[in-house]
Amino acid sequence: MPARRRPPPTNCGRSTVTATSRRGFRCRTDDMCKFQIDRSARRRLRSLLRISARIPDREYSTESDMTSRARPSQRLIAERANVSQSAVSMVVSGQADAQRIPKATQERILEVMREVGYVPNVAARLLRGQRNGLLGVHTYERVFPVAEDDYYHEFLIGIEEAAVEKSVDLVLFTSTLRTDGKRAVYSDGMNRLRLADGAIFFGLEKDDAELLHLKNDGYPFVFIGKRTVAGGDVPYVSADYAGGIAATLDVLQDAGHSDICYLASTERALPQHERLAAFSAEVKLRGIGENVVEVAPSELDSAADRIVASASALMVETNEVAEALEAALALRGVVVPRDISVVVLDTPAPRSAAAGWSHIGFPRREMGKAAVSLLLERLDDPDARESIVLPIVAPGTATVGRAARPRLVG
Repeated sequence: MPARRRPPPTNCGRSTVTATSRRGFRCRTDDMCKFQIDRSARRRLRSLLRISARIPDREYSTESDMTSRARPSQRLIAERANVSQSAVSMVVSGQADAQRIPKATQERILEVMREVGYVPNVAARLLRGQRNGLLGVHTYERVFPVAEDDYYHEFLIGIEEAAVEKSVDLVLFTSTLRTDGKRAVYSDGMNRLRLADGAIFFGLEKDDAELLHLKNDGYPFVFIGKRTVAGGDVPYVSADYAGGIAATLDVLQDAGHSDICYLASTERALPQHERLAAFSAEVKLRGIGENVVEVAPSELDSAADRIVASASALMVETNEVAEALEAALALRGVVVPRDISVVVLDTPAPRSAAAGWSHIGFPRREMGKAAVSLLLERLDDPDARESIVLPIVAPGTATVGRAARPRLVG
């Protein structure tokens, strides 16, 4: 049989993007798209959303082929719903509204899909219970971190590098963004992540109900950052916050500081709770007074005088608080580290106002790599370990001076 010719390039609109470690990047909808781009890791990540060509759906070639696999196809759904197969494809790929498929028709198609247990998948191998060599990447954040200055960009770079090393392909699930601006794994009860063998989640945002649903469904996934849902933790890769806090206190105490203030953000998620809990436990163990100030970045200026008067050294929980603190100290003429010592409990962005301050070495890229390794372990053995905790590098002393009370000006 002669090779099936592909149609000319076209923009496929809403899509799922695939990065292949052996052939460059591919962009996939349920009908699959592909394109080649520069091999540079950062250029690839900035170019993930460029789409150029479409390959028709080929889950099953004949009716007998479908029957032999004993799994439902789009053709079967089309017949039962009394619609065209292209209409089914548009619903599956999320293009129904754009193609003006009537709502009633969409609902009829979805109802048949639920009845027959159809799972949208570009790889028939997955429907046969086989691995297809694709690992999914999903975030509940509104925008994928393809820009270099995005906090989560380094995680994504690490994931991509590990995928190259392990000779697996990546699927970035970009079409999970709903009209309300939130991302969702499940759509009409169907898990779109089943395009891939398993998935890596990252980002501050999360959906406990969906994570619990995935866990109960037995779908393999790993979260970058410790996450807890009803019934316990989900598989995760995290950093050793307790070790990082202890190392930071070592640096400050070695410089003679005992009046240490922990500057916490009012926007709190599990990582922030872990850091503060580690600080509370560590200062109690060392016999240091626990001085914690919780403040929003927008309100830090009004609290700055009280903060610097209470301590000779500050441990700043987040980059956002650090930037607000830098502005407040500069306004008052308080010089770091001459007047007060500061350590940031994260890695400031290169162009941040606090970029030159002492900070812990947060292993973001390494965590991305470890997430790939852990997911592959769990795909090979569902009873494999459920977590990896990586060490945090102790802060330097660039903004850690000898203990002295701050000099307030103005």
